[in-house]
Amino acid sequence: MKKQAEALIPTSWGNFRMIAFSEREEEWMPHLALVHEHCDISQPVLTRIHSECITGDLFGSRRCDCGEQLHKALEMAAEQKGAVLYLRQEGRGIGIINKLKAYNLQDRGLNTVDANIHLGLEVDARQYNIAIEMLEALSISRIHLLTNNPEKIEALENSHIEVVSRIPLVMEPKKENFNYLKTKQEELGHLFKL
Repeated sequence: MKKQAEALIPTSWGNFRMIAFSEREEEWMPHLALVHEHCDISQPVLTRIHSECITGDLFGSRRCDCGEQLHKALEMAAEQKGAVLYLRQEGRGIGIINKLKAYNLQDRGLNTVDANIHLGLEVDARQYNIAIEMLEALSISRIHLLTNNPEKIEALENSHIEVVSRIPLVMEPKKENFNYLKTKQEELGHLFKL
């Protein structure tokens, strides 16, 4: 995993350096880091590791809380001069096509975990070693981790990155995503209470 390109991106939240990471320069879906222009890597950096959710992040789907989490993370990263790592592992690593198939199963009564299993897929196929490599390439060694996901915490605690603190990122449930959030809490152990 290498830095392939970098540019300053002015956003609604503030100015971030967007850095593309991939094995090869011709990769058309690289992982991205948005690092605040005044990020101080000598101090612990507020960091969000966010896996791509095109339905929530881009189209504002209310089936999940992903888009809201991404926007809140960017707002907090701007305020605290932090970083957001955007990992290209859509739908917990199953891809958009399988995610849409899983949504159809959820509409018939399965929860997000059971839908993936019914499709013969992993419940969560995401890989956080990607984020660890990106942080190392950015020379960020100590972070305040913005997450509710215990798997992210565990992955980082088993690396050279020091998790100084965990900061919750809890969105207000909506009727369209309440069951999804309940499944994340009860079956995946996410660290929030409904």
